Amino acid sequence: MPLPRALARANRVVTNRIATPVARYLPGAGVVEHRGRRSGRRYRTPVLLFTDGARFRVALTYGTDTDWVRNVRAAGAAVILTRGRRVPVSDPSIGEDPRAGWAPWPVAAVLRLIDASSYLDCVACRAGADSSIT
Repeated sequence: MPLPRALARANRVVTNRIATPVARYLPGAGVVEHRGRRSGRRYRTPVLLFTDGARFRVALTYGTDTDWVRNVRAAGAAVILTRGRRVPVSDPSIGEDPRAGWAPWPVAAVLRLIDASSYLDCVACRAGADSSIT
């Protein structure tokens, strides 16, 4: 079982507000910018983020049923803020890897410890492609 929902709520209120401004500049971290499915409101969620060429992989430490994951999947797109850049992404898909073999070993060890085997993959949009997130 990934991290508990109560911790997610506490992080949303406290930790995310502190982490969001700096996560977009840190290696292994980023911010997913997305729109609410019903409200249309813009949200920013700090995440553990890893890249492989044009593919972005986000560790789902709270599981696949979080609001931000559902928002990104419903929209089919988001914007990732990483290393000072804004990267429109599309084609979000959920994957599973109980070993977290895709992550650097210290991160993989923590993900295994908390039983967070899910991840979200997205692909960077082509240069000049329009994103639905503004």
